[in-house]
Amino acid sequence: MNSLVGRYGVRSAAVAMLLAGAGGGVYLSQDRAHADESAAAQAAWEANRAEELYLKDRHRQYTELTASLHDSSRDAATRAAKTAEDEAKRARTANDAVTRKKKAQQEEAAAAQAEKDKANAAIKPYDGPVPSSCATYSGHRKTGCSVMVGQGFAVSEFGCLDTLWTRESGWNPKAANPTTPAYGIPQANPGSKMASVADDWQTNPATQVIWGLGYIKGRYGTPCAALSHSNSSGWY
Repeated sequence: MNSLVGRYGVRSAAVAMLLAGAGGGVYLSQDRAHADESAAAQAAWEANRAEELYLKDRHRQYTELTASLHDSSRDAATRAAKTAEDEAKRARTANDAVTRKKKAQQEEAAAAQAEKDKANAAIKPYDGPVPSSCATYSGHRKTGCSVMVGQGFAVSEFGCLDTLWTRESGWNPKAANPTTPAYGIPQANPGSKMASVADDWQTNPATQVIWGLGYIKGRYGTPCAALSHSNSSGWY
């Protein structure tokens, strides 16, 4: 009897242990499954996190590249504008130089034409009375002698006047001094002074002689006195 009970007890204990082991295996399996799920979730989270960080880094790189390109574009535009401004300034300078040169050439041409016109202007012939004492002279000297006598000077003064104005201009009504504005037979300085006699002072020998004799009379009294001063000083 005791032996039977003992066998039943052993069997019961064995069954209990078996059930306990089975239960523990179930719990162990459940723990393992839970651990596997946690590991998968962790891996997924880490993968998502890695992708998020990657995307953020790419966005940062894109932003920096865009800013760099914008700065480069802005600098290039600034340089282009500066180059265009410099080119425009050089063009204006060159154009101004051309304009000034053209204007100077036009002024020179106008001055040359004026001189040419003055040189080509017809000398007005003397049509006044010629005293018999002046008949021995010709050309502008005859004019000078006639005007001188007509203004009350003695004919004997003409020898001095002839010497003086031959020295000054060679009796050329268009004689122009190369270093001063002196002009004409008496070398009035400037020549425009003779306009006080008449507007034709550039081409009329009589106008020039009248002015010259008036200058001599007012400053020296007579042509011979003017010649004396010229001989001693080199001018009259």
